[in-house]
Amino acid sequence: MIETLIDWIGTADLLLLGGVSVGFLFGAFAQQSRFCLRSAVTEFRRREPGTKLAVWLFAFSVAMAGVQTAIILGWLDVSQSRMIAATGSMSGAAIGGLLFGVGMICARGCATRLLVLSATGNLRALLAGLVFAVAAQSAYMGLLAPLRNGLSALWVVPGGHNREVLSLLGGGPRLGLAIGLLWLCAGLAVALYSRVSRAKLMAAIGAGLAIPLGWIFTYSVSQASFDIVSVESLTFSGPSAELLMLTVAPFDKALDFGIGIMPGVFLGAFTAAFLTGELKIQGFDSGHTVPRYVAGALLMGFGAMLAGGCAVGAGVTGGSILAVTAWTALIGMWVGAMVADWAFVRFGAEAEGSVSSSELAPSV
Repeated sequence: MIETLIDWIGTADLLLLGGVSVGFLFGAFAQQSRFCLRSAVTEFRRREPGTKLAVWLFAFSVAMAGVQTAIILGWLDVSQSRMIAATGSMSGAAIGGLLFGVGMICARGCATRLLVLSATGNLRALLAGLVFAVAAQSAYMGLLAPLRNGLSALWVVPGGHNREVLSLLGGGPRLGLAIGLLWLCAGLAVALYSRVSRAKLMAAIGAGLAIPLGWIFTYSVSQASFDIVSVESLTFSGPSAELLMLTVAPFDKALDFGIGIMPGVFLGAFTAAFLTGELKIQGFDSGHTVPRYVAGALLMGFGAMLAGGCAVGAGVTGGSILAVTAWTALIGMWVGAMVADWAFVRFGAEAEGSVSSSELAPSV
């Protein structure tokens, strides 16, 4: 079937269509499940019982179990993906993850959550998302690129087995499946203990399954096409920078899966919010919070490009294939976010009303 579609519309258009489709599904389910790493971290650090940590853990575990199942069934081979085959940076993953974690606390959402919220009418998220894209592009090819390159060069690891958690543990696909299923059981247990509603539970499953769906789709196209196709899944830092350049300057890169993700997620989140009556224009109630959002978006944009991906790109997509640098980045995001959240609470930014009550409302 993939071969027929390639002959019919071409590899580039098929990848673009796949990116839009997978992104649409993820956006709709992420909007309905309230999938958000920032909210999960704050619930965990503050020891506040709730559903956001449970939703994030369950969606993450579904993604990992799905990817590892696809690998052992022969539907997917990630050995040639950029997160495994290319040279990686442990220093970039660690430092970038820390910066991203701090940034998502300041901006009140990771890059993915900002895109989803933008689709529902949140103008604060839209502004932060645009700043994120500018910072990501600057870190990739602009003013901040030399700094990113310098930090990345501090600790470099060659591609291949050195970037695989399973290889470092001396295991193979069966161990990967066991780890994935263990995570799935743990995620489900936390979700049930937290009494996540059935609707959110199903939406979390949908958001998690979008990750293996993206991996399987791009791998299938790479096997059927004569063109060179990157095996990848959902990520937002690189595509956001590329989409920015597509709109403001001549663009000579072929449209592909990554670029299709962005409009797909936006349309999916918008559609879900429209059907459930959750569209609502929201802006800044006061100007003094704008610097916080802008600073957070800048840190996230630079941190994501340094770490090799955002909270979904590195944290979930990369984490699901057990890439060493992805797990390093994810741990850095958690640590950075917990430290930043502690600082905001400790020095009164969250507790004493320095941010308006509407802006302190949970990211919904």
